[in-house]
Amino acid sequence: MARIPNGEARASWRRSRRGPKRQIAWLLMGAGTYAAALAGAGPASAAGDPEAGRAIFADRACARCHMPRGAPPGSGPALEHLRRPQGEMELAGRLWNHVPGMFAALAEERVPWPGISATEMANLMAYLLADASRDPKPDAAKGEVVLMRKGCLKCHRLAREGGKVEPDLAEPRAEYESAVVWAAAMWTHSPAMAAMGARQGIAYPRFADDEMGNLVGFLKQAAATRRPPPAAR
Repeated sequence: MARIPNGEARASWRRSRRGPKRQIAWLLMGAGTYAAALAGAGPASAAGDPEAGRAIFADRACARCHMPRGAPPGSGPALEHLRRPQGEMELAGRLWNHVPGMFAALAEERVPWPGISATEMANLMAYLLADASRDPKPDAAKGEVVLMRKGCLKCHRLAREGGKVEPDLAEPRAEYESAVVWAAAMWTHSPAMAAMGARQGIAYPRFADDEMGNLVGFLKQAAATRRPPPAAR
């Protein structure tokens, strides 16, 4: 999350701020807070059910925007672009990147942000052909670089350093152990984060390739090696 530079990027940012102010209001109403998103995530089911995932895709109105090729085009990428062999962390990154455009479309129609539980996310990932074995082994060193380059610590706290948004990212969390639980928590968190970034003039970060997996790998390592806070005197 880096501040918008001069030039074309600044012009793009200004265009993005021309939307109705009610979008931010709906964003905050439908998303909840970051702390609630992470605290509410639980263990995912052992294996997703593709047919249940297909039902979730329809129930959350995803199919309204993501139509199969050959059907009347929707406002989003074709279903085949979403439903293809991919890693679970790879898909988590793609879902994160998808949030701003999807939220803008829902806000225009005054549709609240659709929640997705960890179990539902497992089913949705199975339907979208995501497989954890397709994700490369996370590189914690590269993940630390991702954390810094995306400017995450402008808002978030890591080992009691950085921004003020809680919880501390260096705290041990179940989300770091499962791409499914991580994706469900991030799905809930990312709209509120986008609103916060918009208010502060901070660009919404995008993830490519194995960046999301590397970031979570670094956070997991940081949580495992975190020192306990000093005892009160």
